[in-house]
Amino acid sequence: MINGPPVIGCKLIFSAAIPVRSGTEKVEGRQVVVDGEEFYCISNSDQMRPFFLSIVSSADHWMFISSNGALTAGRRHPDLALFPYYTDDKIHDAVEITGSKTIIIVERGGKKYLWEPFFERGRGIYQAERNLYKNFPGNKIIFEEINEDLGLTFRNGWASSGQFGWVRQSSVASSAAGIVKVHLVDGMQNLLPCGIGSQFQLEKSTLIDAYKKNELLPESGLGLFLLSSIPVDRPEPAESLRATTVWSAGIPRRNVLLSSVQLEKFRQGLPLKTEIDVRGERGAYFIESEFSLRSGQSRHWMIVADVDQGPSQVANLRRLLRSPVRLQKKIEADIAQGTQELWRIVACGDGLQKSARPLGDARHFNNVLFNVMRGGVFLDGYQIDLADLFSFVHHANSSVATRHGTLFRKLGKTASRTHVLALARESADANLERLCQEYLPLTFSRRHGDPSRPWNRFSITPRGADGRRVLNYEGNWRDIFQNWEALAVSFPGFVSGMVCKFVNASTADGYNPYRITRDGFDWEVHDPHDPWSHIGYWGDHQIIYLLKLLEILERHEPEVLRDFLTRDIFAFANVPYKIKPYAQLLENPRDTVDFDSEMDQLTRQRVGEIGADGKLVWDKNDCVRHVNLTEKLLIPLLAKFGNFIPGAGIWLNTQRPEWNDANNALVGNGVSMVTLYQLRRHLAFCRELFLSFEASEVDLSAEVADWFSATLTILKRHRQAKIGDSERRKMLDALGRAAGNYRRQIYSDGFSGLKIAATKDQLLGFLDVALTLIDESIRANLRADGLYHSYNLVELGNRTGIPVRRLSEMLEGQAAILGANILTAKESLDLLTALKRSPVYRADQKSYLLYPDRSLPRFVEKNNLPAVSVARLQLLKRLLADGNRQLVERDVSGVCHFQPRITNAGDVKAILKQLAVGGYASLVKRESAQVLELFEKMFDHRSFTGRSGTFFGYEGLGCIYWHMVSKLLLATQESFFRADATPFAGRLAACYRDIRAGIGDFKTPENYGAFPMDPYSHTPAQSGARQPGLTGQVKEDILCRFGELGLSVREGRIHFAPQLLRQEEFLLSAATFTYLDVGGNVCKLRLEPGTLAFTYCQVPVVYQLTENPFLAIEFTNGQKHRQVELSLDEKRSRTIFERTGAIKSIICGLSSAQIPNSTVGRD
Repeated sequence: MINGPPVIGCKLIFSAAIPVRSGTEKVEGRQVVVDGEEFYCISNSDQMRPFFLSIVSSADHWMFISSNGALTAGRRHPDLALFPYYTDDKIHDAVEITGSKTIIIVERGGKKYLWEPFFERGRGIYQAERNLYKNFPGNKIIFEEINEDLGLTFRNGWASSGQFGWVRQSSVASSAAGIVKVHLVDGMQNLLPCGIGSQFQLEKSTLIDAYKKNELLPESGLGLFLLSSIPVDRPEPAESLRATTVWSAGIPRRNVLLSSVQLEKFRQGLPLKTEIDVRGERGAYFIESEFSLRSGQSRHWMIVADVDQGPSQVANLRRLLRSPVRLQKKIEADIAQGTQELWRIVACGDGLQKSARPLGDARHFNNVLFNVMRGGVFLDGYQIDLADLFSFVHHANSSVATRHGTLFRKLGKTASRTHVLALARESADANLERLCQEYLPLTFSRRHGDPSRPWNRFSITPRGADGRRVLNYEGNWRDIFQNWEALAVSFPGFVSGMVCKFVNASTADGYNPYRITRDGFDWEVHDPHDPWSHIGYWGDHQIIYLLKLLEILERHEPEVLRDFLTRDIFAFANVPYKIKPYAQLLENPRDTVDFDSEMDQLTRQRVGEIGADGKLVWDKNDCVRHVNLTEKLLIPLLAKFGNFIPGAGIWLNTQRPEWNDANNALVGNGVSMVTLYQLRRHLAFCRELFLSFEASEVDLSAEVADWFSATLTILKRHRQAKIGDSERRKMLDALGRAAGNYRRQIYSDGFSGLKIAATKDQLLGFLDVALTLIDESIRANLRADGLYHSYNLVELGNRTGIPVRRLSEMLEGQAAILGANILTAKESLDLLTALKRSPVYRADQKSYLLYPDRSLPRFVEKNNLPAVSVARLQLLKRLLADGNRQLVERDVSGVCHFQPRITNAGDVKAILKQLAVGGYASLVKRESAQVLELFEKMFDHRSFTGRSGTFFGYEGLGCIYWHMVSKLLLATQESFFRADATPFAGRLAACYRDIRAGIGDFKTPENYGAFPMDPYSHTPAQSGARQPGLTGQVKEDILCRFGELGLSVREGRIHFAPQLLRQEEFLLSAATFTYLDVGGNVCKLRLEPGTLAFTYCQVPVVYQLTENPFLAIEFTNGQKHRQVELSLDEKRSRTIFERTGAIKSIICGLSSAQIPNSTVGRD
C-alpha cells in the first residue's frame, strides 16, 4: 500500500505492514457551490459522532440518513420502504450492511491498491479526508472521500425524482499524475422487495428473507426485487405482483450483482459472475465496471431505485432504458424540477430571504420548510377550488351538501374565500357557514414521525392519481395549531378559519381531542396490549394555542373576531371521554377519565349516516348544536378555574401532562403554574376584547350560564382571602364541585336548548376577579433565586387543607411567565439574568436545559435499607428471620434491600396484602404505613415528575430541548418590545441576542453536532443534536425572525421597525434576490450593497441602510409612492394581507444610526 506521510502530531499505528493513521483533523463548516447550487459542507465529518438527517422531497419521497451513510428511505410511508425502516440507533449501526457500498481497486505505477471509500474500519489506512455536503433546500446530500495518497476523489449522493424514485449519483475524479485504472464495484445493499410492512420487517425479517427473489433483466441491467408470494399463515394464496426496481446508467457494466455475496471475492481480486436469479438472499444491486482516468478527468454514473412498481411500470421502464443517455437527462431534469417545486412551496410560506448571512437565510428556509411539512401551506392563496370545497362539505355533512348543491354549481370552478364566506352567511345555514369557515385548502402536510420518533407514523400523499396536489392535512392537536400560528403570518386571511377549526374541535367540557385532520378530529382509544397507549386530555392546549391565533386575528381583522362573539356558528366535539365527578377525582387523581363506549359507537354510527359532523354534539332535535364564540371562549376558562388551586396553579387531572409530556408523572398530584401564566395572558386579552364589545349582553347556553354564575360567585367570595392550605382546600372544593355539576348535566342530559343572557359587566367582572386571583398566585410563585416555579406538587388527601410542595427550577416556567405579559421590563431583565446564573444554563451550548442536570444513584448505592430502619420494623425482622423474600431480602454482606422486582409503592401495597393473608396479618396492619413511608424515603417517588427525571435523551436529564429554548427566545423578544423606550430595552436586546447565539445557525457543526441550518428537537449531554426536522421549534424561530426584521401588524396596519436587526446582516456586495410573486411568477430583484431582502405575504421587502428613513412602494401598474412614515395604511396593508398582487415591492430605508453593529450575544 502507499505509505504517505503521517498526519502531523499523530503517531503511526501499524496493522500488519500497513501504517494506520489516526489524527484529530479539524471539523469545519462552510458554504460552497456544487454544480451551480449552494451547499453547506462539513469538512472531516467523520471526526464527528454520527448524526441523523432528514432528506426531503417535494413529492412523496422520504429519507432518513446517518452522517456515516447508513439510511432508510422509501415513498409515502414506512410500509413502502426501499431500505428497512428501523429506529435511528439501528440505522447508525447498519452502516456496513445497508445503503451505499463502493469497493475500488486502483492500479497505478504497476501496483494495485484496494480502497473502500467511507469504510468504517478502513479509516487511517490512507491519507484521506471525508466531507459531507447538504444543499440549502435540504433535498440533496453528498458524501465525499478525498484519497490524497491515490490522488482520487470519490463522491456519492442522493436526490429524488418524482417520476423515477431515489437517485444515487456517483463520481470518481483523478488528480494523480499519469493514468489511473479504476476497477470498481458500486451500488446499494439490503434492498427490500415490495410488499413488506415495516412492523413485519422489524419482527420477522429472517422469515421475509426466505421469500425474497431477486431477478435481473440482462439486456437492460434492470434489477427486480420481489417476494415469491406475500407471507401469510392463512390457507389461501397471496400473490405478490409488485416489485422494487433498480437500474444504472453512465458507465459500462461488466457484471451486475443482485446480492452482497460476491463482494469479498472482489476484494481478493477474484473474478465475479453476473447474478440473474437470486433466491432467499437480501437484495443488493452492484455494478462492476472498469475505466481509466487521466489527471483532471472524472466519470459520473447513477443508480436509480423505486418501490411499488407493477408490471406496467416495469414494461415502461424497460422501454426507457433502451436510450439510457436520454433517460439520464430526463432524470436530471426531473430532479431539478423537484428542487424548484420545493422552493416554490417554501416561497409561498415566505421562506425566502437574502442577507449577508447565507446560513441564517438557509435556516429560515428550513424552518419554513418543516413548518409547512407539518402544518401544510396554501399554494393558491385565497382562491378556493369549489369542487374540493363541495367534496369537503359533503364528507362532513351530506345533507348540507345536498341542500346547497345549486349554490355550489352557480359559483363555478373557483372563487375567492371572501366571496364564498359571504354567500355562506347569506344562506342563513349555520352548518354551511361553519363548514365554509373551517375549510382550509392546505397541502404538503403530514404527521411528524421518523426513526427517532418511532411512536409516530407518517404518511405522505402530496398528489393524487391524477397528478394534482392533494388538499389534506393531519397532525396531533398541539403540533398542527402551533405550525398554523407561523403560517398565519403569511396567510392572515385564513386565521379566522384556523380559529373556527380550533374551537369547533373543542369539547363541551372544555378540552380538545388528540388529532386534527381535514375531515375532522379523532381521539385515542386505549389498547391494553400497548404500554404506550393511554387516553386523556393535555392541559395547556386549550389556552395558549387558541390565544395565539386570536391575537393574530385581532391584529388583522378585529371586526371579524367581534362578529364571532355573538353568532351561533360554532360547534362542540363529541369526544367519548367523561371526566369523573369531583369526589372521584380526589380519590384517585390519576384515574379520572372514563371511555364511553356507547357514545363512541353512536358517534361512529352518525358519521356513517351523515358524515364527519357525526362526531359533533347534537341537540335534542337531531341537529348539530351551535353556540357563539363567547361561549366557546368561556368554557375552557371555566374548566381551568374548575381546577384552580390558589398559590399553586392549575391541577393536572385529565390523565395527560402539558407541553413536556415527559413530565407524565405530574398527572394527578401535579399543579401547573405554566398554564396559569398562559391563562393570565389569555384573560387579559379577553378583557380587552370584551371592553371593546359593543353589545351589552350575549346569550349563553343555560348550563354554561349557570356554571359561569357559580364560578363567578366563588371567585368573588374568595377574592380577599389569604392564600394558605385551608383556603386552597375550600376554593378548590367549591370550584371543583361547580365544574362537576356542569359536567354531570351535559353528560347525562345534554344541553336543554335554553339560553340565558350574560351581561358585559358580568363578563368583565369575571375577568377582573380572575386576574386578581391569578396575579396573587403568580407573586406567590416567585422563587428566592429570581426565577418562577413551573410546576408544584399538592397533597390532596388532607380534607382540611392542600399543602404545596415546590419542585426544582424548570425552563418551561420562565418562558411562560416572560410570555404572560405581566412582568415589567426590569422584572424580565432580572429573571433572564437569574436564569443564566442558574443550573439550567449549559455553557458549552450557550443555551438552556429543561431542568438542572443531576446524577442518579449508582446501582450499588440504590435500594440499601438503613439497618436502623430494618431493626425498628418488626414485620421486616420477622420476614428476614423466616426467609420470606416477598418484600425484603438480605445479601451476603448483611445489607437489606427491597425485593428487586418491586417497581413502586403499588407493588409494595400488593405484597403487603399477600402477606396479610399469609400469616403476617397483625404485623401488616400495624406497620404497613411505616413500610410504605420507608419505601418513599428510599426512592422519593413523591418528587417523581415522570420519565423526564430518569432518562438521558429527548426531554430528559442533561438535555436541551430546542423548542423550549425558542419559546424562551420569543418570550424574550416580546419582553424587549414591551420595554421599548425604557432604560432596560438595550439590556433586554442583549439577552435576546445571547439566547439567539445558542441556536443552530450561529454554531459550528462540531458544537451543534449536525448541519447548523437544520432544526433539531434536542441535544443530550452525551452527543450532538438529535431528532431532525419536524420540531415545534421552527414555529417560534419563524416568528422571531419576523420580529428581528421588525415587521409587525397593529390595528390592521403593517409597521416596519427593525430594532433587533444588526448591520452585519446587510450585504457587503451586490446580489440578486430571487423570489416568487403572488401570481406564481419567478422574479429577480437586484440588491445593492447595504441592503437585505425578504418576502411578506410573497411581496418582496428590501431594507436599505440610509441616513433618512423612507418607505417606497412600487405598484404592479407602474405607479410609485414614497413616504417618510415606516408603516402602511390600512388599505394598502389589506392589499398585502389579501395577496391581491397590486403591490409589486416595498423598499424601506432605515437609518444606519438606529441599526446596531454589534456581535451576537452578551457576557
